Amino acid sequence: MLDMKLVRSNPELVKENIKKKFQDEKLPLVDEVLELDAQFRASKARGDELRQQRNTISKEIGKLMSQGKKDEAEETKKKVAAIAGELEEMERKENEMTQEIRKRMLVIPNIIDDSVPIGKDDSENVEVQRFGEPAVPEYEVPYHTDIMERFNGIDLDSARKTSGNGFYYLMGDIARLHSGILSYARDFMIDKGFTYCVPPFMIRSDVVTGVMSFAEMENMMYKIEGEDLYLIGTSEHSMIGKFIDTILPEESLPQTLTSYSPCFRKEVGAHGIEERGVYRIHQFEKQEMIVVCKPEESMDWFHKLYSYTVELFRSMEIPVRTLECCSGDLADLKVKSIDVEAWSPRQKKYFEVGSCSNLGDAQARRLGIRIKGKEGNYFAHTLNNTVVAPPRMLIAFLENNLQADGSIKIPEPLRMYMGGKDAIR
Repeated sequence: MLDMKLVRSNPELVKENIKKKFQDEKLPLVDEVLELDAQFRASKARGDELRQQRNTISKEIGKLMSQGKKDEAEETKKKVAAIAGELEEMERKENEMTQEIRKRMLVIPNIIDDSVPIGKDDSENVEVQRFGEPAVPEYEVPYHTDIMERFNGIDLDSARKTSGNGFYYLMGDIARLHSGILSYARDFMIDKGFTYCVPPFMIRSDVVTGVMSFAEMENMMYKIEGEDLYLIGTSEHSMIGKFIDTILPEESLPQTLTSYSPCFRKEVGAHGIEERGVYRIHQFEKQEMIVVCKPEESMDWFHKLYSYTVELFRSMEIPVRTLECCSGDLADLKVKSIDVEAWSPRQKKYFEVGSCSNLGDAQARRLGIRIKGKEGNYFAHTLNNTVVAPPRMLIAFLENNLQADGSIKIPEPLRMYMGGKDAIR
């Protein structure tokens, strides 16, 4: 959510930003907000004037009563009552205007960073850098679920019976590998100085609207029937929500946390749910990292965060690249975002395995996350990034570590989580 002062002082900047995101249908919202804000401020000014009149007249009542002028005092009381009635009606309208302004401000996108490439959708995202040599072996690399089934490692048929499409049973060594990767990612981030956290897996609606846009919420979140609770789509939601309505001392920053959670997503939209695979599913697990910091530090942290994901994947001998999200591919709250994509030897292309985002002060404004500074309080900046998200990450791992004899090589950092095995056979 933008600063109202910015909208007032530079509405053309806000409109130009909307155009850069190819959301021209939102342009009228800026003028609507300005009109409502003008009405609200005029109403507040009139309210202040009426309160001053009421206080002045109320003092006259005391004087008239002390002078024995009861009739005049009663007439004056009627004036006070009339003012009170007008004030009550004005306060009601001000509350309505406040809600209408907020409703529109929540939809107006955040100002993107100047470095973000301009483009309509993800087809115009820009490759930044590659790490490792993408290779295609001479032998066939089967579809990822076919690899898992060779080891009796996945059961999609039973999951369809219990839960429907978009769910799975992981079994045996594949299930152990899945958990081992999460454990390795947890310890990797702890070694980077992050505090490990297991958050609530359900959050209230005020936290949901604080961390994401309405469009994202509608397409992602599962609501618990009869409760003001939603299942989280990523632990970032509850981790940022942890700081709702807090004032953080400057010396306590940055807050660097890494969190484990299951994640639940509707996956509504063009991509849909895969029947055979586990790339796009309703339920998965994830290790996340979030940072709450001073505004001047957020871009430094942005570059650190996605570099950690690159380092983690390279430690498991998986080639990756970083891809800068263009303006049209950025969610409304994001200032800047970079995806990390892993190499798929089977598809001979890269695919997304993580996303790093700088949200500026957008979430902090919505949730009331402030920093106590020497010259007053100000809003924090928030960032999030995927450390690793199996089972999607398993696709990259299995394809890149599949050997000619059909075994799966276990890179050295993972062996302690796999009982010392150097391969799955």
